[in-house]
Amino acid sequence: MDNAEQVMREKISALLSEQPLAVLSTQRNGQPYSSLMAFAHTDDLGEIVVATGKSTRKHQNINIDSRVSLLVDNRSNNEEDFHAAAALTILGVAKTIEEVERPVYERIYLERHPYLQKFLSSPTTTFIKIEVQHYLLVSRFQNVMEFHISDEVDLFT
Repeated sequence: MDNAEQVMREKISALLSEQPLAVLSTQRNGQPYSSLMAFAHTDDLGEIVVATGKSTRKHQNINIDSRVSLLVDNRSNNEEDFHAAAALTILGVAKTIEEVERPVYERIYLERHPYLQKFLSSPTTTFIKIEVQHYLLVSRFQNVMEFHISDEVDLFT
């Protein structure tokens, strides 16, 4: 791993670790739909973990089209944001977490959000991992850095 990649990984990891919420975007029939979500991430940055109700619109959308994006940012909603805010767009594919792998992801998620234990264990909740393919980090509204986890699917087409 070269120095530029290491710096990018550190910036992404720091932003993901600092922010407990992300905006998850799904779509159906070309209509975008966004939801505020608690999330956690794996140390290797390869996966983001979220939980949602099985009857929600976002879950229905994911079942139709598993391509998703998340937005994580550090804005404070003041003028300084124009000079200091950073926004991270995460592109990936959402998949239901299988029972055999659930303990690993549950530990990651509940270390971050222990107050969501009851929600996560509810039979009406589904647990989802987003396999990250691409990160785009924008800072100072002009500086764009890209980091590819996977080139398997071109999400821009």
